[in-house]
Amino acid sequence: MSIRGINHVTLVVRDMDRTVRLLVQALGAREEYRSREREYSKYPETFLRIGDLWLVVMEDADTRRARSYDHIALSIDLEAIPEVTRHLIDAGAEVVPSRPRIDAESASVYFYDFDNHLFELHAGDIAQRLRHYAAAKQGA
Repeated sequence: MSIRGINHVTLVVRDMDRTVRLLVQALGAREEYRSREREYSKYPETFLRIGDLWLVVMEDADTRRARSYDHIALSIDLEAIPEVTRHLIDAGAEVVPSRPRIDAESASVYFYDFDNHLFELHAGDIAQRLRHYAAAKQGA
């Protein structure tokens, strides 16, 4: 197959500066580019890097998004969760309780940005989860 991975994720928000500040202050995102007008895209935009992720934040003051469980999950080291959670709260994000988890899933912290985009910072990976599911199936 020719798909190699996610190229970028784009979020449309009402206040680009506020959302960019949240992602920079709380998650350590690096700003790579900011359009000053609608030169190349549908809306003014900022390109951020969070780890290997290229995240685009576009501004449309009229956008409205209902809450859902659709989310972007970012990998995080388990020991970094308490500090990052404090940064999220300090930056004004709404940190919400995680769903009940089994130990094999590791830990997560969930938060909404100012436009109801849900993010998950997750310390586990697919390999450990699949190992647990396979072991549980054999034990059933």
